[in-house]
Amino acid sequence: MELKRTWLISALLLLIFISNVVQIDGRRHGRGRLVGRIFRRRHALGAIAQSQTIQRKRIAAFNVKKFGAAADGKSDDSAAFLKAWETACPLEGRKKIVIPRGEYLVNPIRFEGPCNGLMEVLLSGVVKAQPDINVFNQQGHKEWITFNHIDRLLITGAGTFDGQGSYAWQHNTCSKKKDCSLLPGNLRLNFVARATVRGISVVDSKSFQMTIFGSNNVRIHRIKIIAPEEAPNTDGIHIGNSTNVRITDSEIGTGDDCISVGPGSRQILVSGVSCGPGHGISIGSLGRYHNEPDVSGVTVKNCTLTGTTNGLRVKTWQNSESSRASDFHFENVVMNGVQNPIIVDQEYCPVGNCEKGAPSLVEISNVTFQNIRGTSASRMAVHLFCSKTVNCKNVILQDIDLKFVDANSPSLAQCYYAQGTATGYMNPPSCFS
Repeated sequence: MELKRTWLISALLLLIFISNVVQIDGRRHGRGRLVGRIFRRRHALGAIAQSQTIQRKRIAAFNVKKFGAAADGKSDDSAAFLKAWETACPLEGRKKIVIPRGEYLVNPIRFEGPCNGLMEVLLSGVVKAQPDINVFNQQGHKEWITFNHIDRLLITGAGTFDGQGSYAWQHNTCSKKKDCSLLPGNLRLNFVARATVRGISVVDSKSFQMTIFGSNNVRIHRIKIIAPEEAPNTDGIHIGNSTNVRITDSEIGTGDDCISVGPGSRQILVSGVSCGPGHGISIGSLGRYHNEPDVSGVTVKNCTLTGTTNGLRVKTWQNSESSRASDFHFENVVMNGVQNPIIVDQEYCPVGNCEKGAPSLVEISNVTFQNIRGTSASRMAVHLFCSKTVNCKNVILQDIDLKFVDANSPSLAQCYYAQGTATGYMNPPSCFS
């Protein structure tokens, strides 16, 4: 009996010992895993911090003042701007041209590519053009500031490009003759790809405020473009021969089209733009020159136009050669006291000396106006004046509510040589037969 009790006590002590050993080993193993997790986390955070430090080091800054810019608004700072660009452009990685606060007088200048990596221009100051157009003529420049043949470009900041165009506007002859020479524009993106312009202001150009030509994948976001209503040919943004251009959440007021989409443009989006004063948002003018490429895939939506001479417009010259303009979609646009809120004009001739009766040969098709509402400053709220030779085809009016500003008179619609359909609420009543 005593022997049995001794055996049981021994077995119990052995089980307690084994249990303690297992717990101690488990705690050690848990602590090991915890230490391992802490080590790995610290290592990962260190790697992230090191990566961010390397990334910051890779963005080399080139301040134009360090290259001799006086920033006094009187001295010619053109050489300093060019030197900063020419120093940065060939270097690897991301580079930043810094234009700090101050006023910079700059002659016509071309920032040439290709560059070796992303080029950023951080604009905080005010860059001013020479008011005298003779400076441009002497140097053979048709534009003021041009970015040329650059892949990956970012222009950002809260600064301003000021074209100081008021002196030059009196020399504009394009309102009097068809074959005129445009005055210099403010900012031109020539053959650029993967470019973004964000936050800046562009004001008082001698001609087009901003031109995008021969480019693709361009983003224009939250910019301001300003010129007086009487400033001729100061289109806010003109697009030509370009693909995949997005203009969003911007304010534009000019003496011509807020946005004009020219020949050769494809896949263009305009969204969240406030337009006025100006001539509205236009596709065209088209057909002015020989062998113009087609225009297709333009969307304008969620915009507001106030006090403009036109609203949503497609315009082609009289006596124009054959080309195609197709797949345009205008949606959710508000008109506030706009002359000609919806207009297709295939007898466009602003100079007044075109060959009368000669039809436009630009074929317009697949155009939708959807949910266009507000007030018209003219009774003719919808005006579809198409070519009698190549009628407009598949024009769709859907949910249109455009009231004439005089509540005592109804708004009207006119259709000439336009084939299409109308659905939903229609004010004015549809003019399709």
